[in-house]
Amino acid sequence: MLQLNNISKIFHQGATDIVHALSDVSLHVEERDFITVIGSNGAGKSTLLNIIAGTEFPNKGNILFQNKEVTSFPEYKRAQFIGRVFQNPVLGTAANMSIEDNMTLSMRKGRKKLTISLDSKRRTEFARLLASLEMGLEHRMKENTGLLSGGQRQALTLLMMVQSNPKLVLLDEHTAALDPANAEKILALTLEYIKEKSLTTIMITHNMHQAIQLGNRLVVMDRGKIIADFSGKKKNTLTVSVLIDMFSHMRNTGFMPDELLLS
Repeated sequence: MLQLNNISKIFHQGATDIVHALSDVSLHVEERDFITVIGSNGAGKSTLLNIIAGTEFPNKGNILFQNKEVTSFPEYKRAQFIGRVFQNPVLGTAANMSIEDNMTLSMRKGRKKLTISLDSKRRTEFARLLASLEMGLEHRMKENTGLLSGGQRQALTLLMMVQSNPKLVLLDEHTAALDPANAEKILALTLEYIKEKSLTTIMITHNMHQAIQLGNRLVVMDRGKIIADFSGKKKNTLTVSVLIDMFSHMRNTGFMPDELLLS
């Protein structure tokens, strides 16, 4: 489905403080893959998602989506087939617009000329979808989203993302800013949508337990590189202690342990 070939991204190019955010990164994502991504701060995780989403463009390399070259596609054009949920709940909705207007807007995401009317039939459908969140938002459809709690806004963002029928979902630590109860609820909703819609998903997380338990692949990043890509039996035998030892070994020697070489 998605193929990144030898992607490099440099920030502050030409300055003395050049940052190699990504260095010769290649990643092949199959349809229905659920990939968790871990790595320390500055490893390049969010830059990787930005490159995929079109928020940033690579200095080197190319991107294919369903065998089509999309490297130069702007973010709005990729939004036709990519959905994204950020860590900050505020980024997913327009605070000064009502819930129902936000949901209407999400239906035309990435489609500049598509007009969608908000009629009684659509309001009924919105209410049904909102009721499934079990947060009472179906009774607050005319309220601005700025009045909602962080958990409610993130749940709405997740629902709107799924509503736009993406082919690929990018989750950038989307539960990290929430309290434990809301984080658990949002994660449960996420897993429900992924299963129900068979969504191809790339999810960044700092939670090693979560990274190991969820999905069919686990990608480890360090210093702008993918240093490991675990799947199948190799992923199933991973433990948190093994990952911690791996990071420690990398920091001390600059090399992966032989028993955990990139699969």
